[in-house]
Amino acid sequence: MSAFQFEIEHQLDRARAGRFLTPHGAVDTPAFMAVGTLATVKALDPEDLRALGAQMILANAYHLHLRPGDELIRDLGGLHDFMWWDGPILTDSGGFQVFSLEGLRTVSEEGVEFRSHLDGSLRAFTPESVMQIEHNLGADVIMQFDHVIPGQSEESAARDASERSLRWLERCAAAHARLSGEARQPQALFPIVQGGIHEHLRQDAARRIKQIGDWIGYGIGGLSVGEAKPDMYRILEVVDAQLPENRPRYLMGVGFPEDLIEGVLRGVDLFDCVAPTRMGRNGAAFTRDGRLNIKRAEFRTDKRPLDEECDCSACRRFTRAYIRHLFVSDEILGLRLLSLHNVHFLVRLMRDARSAIRAGTIAAWSRDWLARYHTRPVHSE
Repeated sequence: MSAFQFEIEHQLDRARAGRFLTPHGAVDTPAFMAVGTLATVKALDPEDLRALGAQMILANAYHLHLRPGDELIRDLGGLHDFMWWDGPILTDSGGFQVFSLEGLRTVSEEGVEFRSHLDGSLRAFTPESVMQIEHNLGADVIMQFDHVIPGQSEESAARDASERSLRWLERCAAAHARLSGEARQPQALFPIVQGGIHEHLRQDAARRIKQIGDWIGYGIGGLSVGEAKPDMYRILEVVDAQLPENRPRYLMGVGFPEDLIEGVLRGVDLFDCVAPTRMGRNGAAFTRDGRLNIKRAEFRTDKRPLDEECDCSACRRFTRAYIRHLFVSDEILGLRLLSLHNVHFLVRLMRDARSAIRAGTIAAWSRDWLARYHTRPVHSE
């Protein structure tokens, strides 16, 4: 589809600096996408996101289908108009959310029947219905409906989920093709490589996905869901060797600083995670010296910013003492400032990684960054 293009501008070993063009603008990669599950990045205004340099954000089909309803969003002009964000948007299919409803869902070859976590009403997702939902929402990039399992699942369960995801991908592709003629704008459907922590299953899934179609980009799912970090990094290396180099790779649901850097070193271009805003609402801040819990008593008189090397709006203006006061006083501004800082931190981290790739220093830069982050912890949560 001519509306989508991906160009690798610089590459050093497996790390790539590129540009992903979409109908709503360009995304410089590697990039972190802030998560706006319910058409809002919690505590942040779209203007905040633009100011900190976010280019692409994510919303969730499951949650928006339940509330306020994907058809309502369609009738109001689609997600871009609804949430007043004019940049690229990606929607997750809701597969992770549906399969996390343990005891409230039933899986069959047709799809998944589940109880809404809001009101207990009986619902069903199929590959075809999820494509309709994502079509109604109108994001630039939409994800296939897949079968998500825990990260340490045994081989038989991982094979079953991966095989089902491949069969569902064929149905998603057929439904997407039918709906594309009605779309207000082009949408790119990304397949998702599953297979747990089993190398041969990941290799087989990637090979068969390429046989099913010529995709604009690829999702890597089923990681950061309980498996050990070395297993995640190992699987990323396996998948990197199997996917086309000239297409963007999106590592789903991964957003801790060290994992972003390790992912970049293994060929990943796009990341997302709720961690920066969720942690921010609970008083945790990313810093270059490790994670900081602002609620600790020793910050009561601390005049320093959260991170002395950060140029976000929170760090430029406010002290640790003040932000701690906001949290212990249950003031909403504290949640907002830490959420803003954490999202800014990850967006800037990926911007710095791009610069290091272009400069040919990504190996040294990543080694030094990770050594400082891991060996000089500040105050853990």
